[in-house]
Amino acid sequence: MTSIDTSLLGLSQRLPPSNSQAEQALLGALLANNKAYERVSEFLTQEHFVDPVHARIYQAIARRCEAGQIADPVTLRGEFEHSGVLNEVGGTAYLAQLLSSMVGIINAGDYGRVIRDAWLRRQLIDIGETVVNRAFGADPELDGAGQIEAAEQTLFNLATNGGGEGKGFTFKEALTEAINIASKAYKNQGAVSGLDTGLRDLNKRTGGLHPSDLVILAGRPGMGKTALVTKIAFGAAKAMLANARVENPNALAQQCVAVFSLEMSADQLATRLLAEEARVSADKIRRGEISARDFDNFVKVSRDISDVPIIIDDTPAITLSALRTRCRRLQRTQGLGLVIVDYLQLMRPAAGTRPESRVLEISQITQGLKAIAKELAVPVIALSQLSRSVESRDDKRPQLSDLRESGSIEQDADMVMFIYRDEYYLAQREPKITAFERDDKYQEAMEKWKSDMAAVYQKAELIVAKQRHGPTGKIDLFFEGEFTRFADLDQVHDRDAPF
Repeated sequence: MTSIDTSLLGLSQRLPPSNSQAEQALLGALLANNKAYERVSEFLTQEHFVDPVHARIYQAIARRCEAGQIADPVTLRGEFEHSGVLNEVGGTAYLAQLLSSMVGIINAGDYGRVIRDAWLRRQLIDIGETVVNRAFGADPELDGAGQIEAAEQTLFNLATNGGGEGKGFTFKEALTEAINIASKAYKNQGAVSGLDTGLRDLNKRTGGLHPSDLVILAGRPGMGKTALVTKIAFGAAKAMLANARVENPNALAQQCVAVFSLEMSADQLATRLLAEEARVSADKIRRGEISARDFDNFVKVSRDISDVPIIIDDTPAITLSALRTRCRRLQRTQGLGLVIVDYLQLMRPAAGTRPESRVLEISQITQGLKAIAKELAVPVIALSQLSRSVESRDDKRPQLSDLRESGSIEQDADMVMFIYRDEYYLAQREPKITAFERDDKYQEAMEKWKSDMAAVYQKAELIVAKQRHGPTGKIDLFFEGEFTRFADLDQVHDRDAPF
């Protein structure tokens, strides 16, 4: 027991990382030559200093340098005297001492990185203490899983906002990458430069799905958002598998599609995919009203598509930090080509955060999804609900302003698409005989309604309302309600309306 106590005592006596000498040497270099500030200004701030006196002096130097003014012991003395804090920063003698601590301005960048590294280590210690205290019950509102997510979110924030030096690209490097992208598109004429969506006309309009893009697919309930995004997921996954099997027909895909289904369970989503491929009604499958032949076909198709690389995560109300962690894990273990979230409003922000409003909460989620797309270099498709304002208009085609919490969603998205089916609304306006005084008027209205229904039967519109890197416009699609199946309109035959 004594040895344990001694070791614990040793741990408690350890001091947080710091390097006052590096801080003094850096401040001396800055006072000697203000151009040294350019070597550290990108990644070093006053909060990185362990000594509050050094932090205040650095803040004053930074303020004067950024204003184009001289920062030396003379000008700083005047500034500190004017604000009444000269004695608090050690007086004129300490400013002169800092100047004498200067080793060389060429080392300023190295001193700055040492200071920032010590600060990062102190932050890690604070995070570790918070994790330990929470685990002992300091925050009873968070269960074990919530504490893990909160810790992951804090570490992620430190990694992304903790003062890491940004890596800029020279114009030559950017041009080289642009040429590589153009070359890929040129060599794949007739195909797509991005990830195949399984829908030819959508590929033509967008060039496929592109890395780092956040795509919002929105629509009112009943429009087929999940069916369409399932079609896209399946088309992308089949393309990944086909690419892997160009040389080896038994090879497995090197990437996968991650579907985070917050509304439907994994088996329900799989049933929908099977129903589309096997052309067996999903509704009849659930009720057991299928023939032996249909069931055999159902099983056969399931074997044929079992290698399609789709990962379904049906965790309800998943948090942003948990989704990010799982995406990172998939990219590391299986390769990640596409992320789909169904749907946006069912997600929760990072554990431990409490946004003041729903708008701010959605803003955090969309910004987080865009950050995931950029960090992992994969396209992210998020489904979104539309506000009820659509229903109050005569023309119910969605607009960008119909997006719930539209400001943040529209701003963060690289592409916004709406799915709309006129057939859905027209079916609700079938004439009722009780609304007419004469039978001939009812028959006239009914014939017109049937004619209108025939014109929109099994048709859907995919409206590209925003595309940061391409044109907007409408894409006509085929929609088969029985199998919840989308396809290119002109590739479908035998579409006689049952009216």
